[in-house]
Amino acid sequence: MRQWVIDEFGTAPRMETGTRPRPAKGEVLVQIRACGLNFADLLMAQGKYQEMPPLPFIPGLEMSGEVVEAGPDTDAPPPGTRVACYCGSGGLAELGCFPADRLIRVPASMPHETAAGFLIAYGTSHLALTHKARLQPGETLLVTGAAGGVGLTAVEIGKKLGARVIAAARGADKLDIAKTAGADLAIDIESVDLKEQLRAAGGVDVTYDAVGGPAFDAALKATRPDGRILAIGFASGSVPQVPANHLLVKNVSVIGFWWGGYLKFAPALLNASLAELMAWFENGALHPHVSHILPMEDLPSGLDLLRNRKATGKIVIRIG
Repeated sequence: MRQWVIDEFGTAPRMETGTRPRPAKGEVLVQIRACGLNFADLLMAQGKYQEMPPLPFIPGLEMSGEVVEAGPDTDAPPPGTRVACYCGSGGLAELGCFPADRLIRVPASMPHETAAGFLIAYGTSHLALTHKARLQPGETLLVTGAAGGVGLTAVEIGKKLGARVIAAARGADKLDIAKTAGADLAIDIESVDLKEQLRAAGGVDVTYDAVGGPAFDAALKATRPDGRILAIGFASGSVPQVPANHLLVKNVSVIGFWWGGYLKFAPALLNASLAELMAWFENGALHPHVSHILPMEDLPSGLDLLRNRKATGKIVIRIG
């Protein structure tokens, strides 16, 4: 089978022909049809992600495909069942063995290319906004990086939860995509002062920040008393340094959120969130945006799109 492999941190992935894996107890062998790319894939290739597989490893944090067979004494869906999985690694191969309890059934109405990029982006936004930030109807939600993989889902879910949504992104094209997803107000951070625009809009109750850097600082200054800021990621490369005295004076909370961490200490919460999201999709309430679907051999092009922020929504690699 074909698979992409990272041999050393800081080096480009290479394609090789590997041997067919065999599922152990508790595992399921999956024929992989598509793999979603994430900013975390870039960090893992550099050895900078918070959870790293041992070298060498097959990259690809999430995938979609069909069950081939289960390992010994393993309760699993029957062969042919369409599933998606947050696997952490291993998604960029034609076959892979994954824990049976991580498999999520994929509705027949959801293409594999959609399912492969659904779990992390929608799961992150849903659990962050509902469980951590407790976003309420009528509150104002700011989403930075609003046209990116997770940002666009935060716009969509925030609107569904009844919030007034402000989208911050770079360039008119990205802002148009955020508006299509439901943003009430779109701010081009390349051409205006984000802090002043947010204050002019009445301030912010909840910020969903996947960017960090100056965008985080602007959001903090425009946060209303008792507001919440979700630290989702640092795509700008700059990790904010939070002045605790500002938090105290305005009773502001900064909340760290890593979706994958819930697999270790609260998997039931994560699975319930994903089940609700799949139901929303089947009811027509969610409209995933995949900007690029690339063949397996074009993985380097997909990573370049991600690295240079040339994509909107998700980038997906079609495996087979």
